[in-house]
Amino acid sequence: MAGILRGGPGPIRRYCAITQCVYTLRKIKKSCFSPRHRRQTVRSYRSQFPRFAGLLASAVLASFCVGGAARAADASAPYPNKPIRWVVPYAAGGGSDFLARTVGQGLSARIGQTVVVDNKPGGNTAIGASETARSQPDGYTMVSADNGTLVFNPALYKTLSYDPVKDLAPVTLMGRFPMILVVGPTVEAKTVAEFVAMAKARPSGLDYGSAGAGSPHHLAMELFKTETGLNLVHVPYRGAAPALADVAGGQIPAMMVDLAAGAGFIKAGKVRALAVAHGQRLPQLPDVPTFGEAGLPKVQAAALVGVSVPGATPPAVIAKLNQQLVATLNDPAIRGKLVDFGIEPVANSPQEYAALLTAERTRWNKLIADLGIKLD
Repeated sequence: MAGILRGGPGPIRRYCAITQCVYTLRKIKKSCFSPRHRRQTVRSYRSQFPRFAGLLASAVLASFCVGGAARAADASAPYPNKPIRWVVPYAAGGGSDFLARTVGQGLSARIGQTVVVDNKPGGNTAIGASETARSQPDGYTMVSADNGTLVFNPALYKTLSYDPVKDLAPVTLMGRFPMILVVGPTVEAKTVAEFVAMAKARPSGLDYGSAGAGSPHHLAMELFKTETGLNLVHVPYRGAAPALADVAGGQIPAMMVDLAAGAGFIKAGKVRALAVAHGQRLPQLPDVPTFGEAGLPKVQAAALVGVSVPGATPPAVIAKLNQQLVATLNDPAIRGKLVDFGIEPVANSPQEYAALLTAERTRWNKLIADLGIKLD
């Protein structure tokens, strides 16, 4: 009641209308159960019906006014003023999930609001991306979108449940997961040159594993295959972990693996790293050369994971979210966790991220078209 009184005479009148309406309904209900007064009650309330109808209409209108006022107050409050839902289009436990949860914790502490990570795997990330695209464009639903979601899928599928350019707006690139060519311990090749020679000696082709058809791991190996002219046969797995386990076990000779998934296997000697698909050597693996050092400078590939929001999200909201995410990613504690996991933090502007995605689409769409890769 105190809150209503503070609202002035308008809220008081609405409160009284609602109270009177409820009181009248209770009297009707009570009287209807008394046979003695039923006829008298009906006559009495028939005469009072116009007044009762007016009270009921006032009560209904008041409820709409109160709800509308609450929504207006929520909309006018500074963003963000309620929990944020962070969609991850992969199952829990992977690199993208780790990135979202780590950054989400830091973001929550910074903005004073809960950040809820919601895993929505399936459809080569299309399920989570589509659900985000259909959400309210208010900055309270965002998705971890990688280059599979924003770059590869439109070229790999004839029909897609979302448009990565129109339906999703880039906020920031959180980080890169650099790709590394690894072989099993039984493979004799210790350099890229030796691997190329070994593969060329097998006219029937050499198998390689990937985290799945259309994944950055798959297309990184196809890029290597194109640059070397090798006959490499793709064997897709459901995730990087089972593929890497089979490389370590000798069931499949090679794969491109991201640093986050492969660093532990490499350092433990379970697989051998031949080259990193990056512009420079990685601080986590300083002894592993780049493909550029091996004479293949065009073989550069990484899983690029960023944040996107529904396409119609206001630019001011995107700017505010970008500001908070960039500050979180640049926090030394958060940054240290990401680097230790095998992620190269980026934290750029929406404009820089959009320009990067445009360049990536030009580059990878040509490769996909030239190789005729389709997944539907």
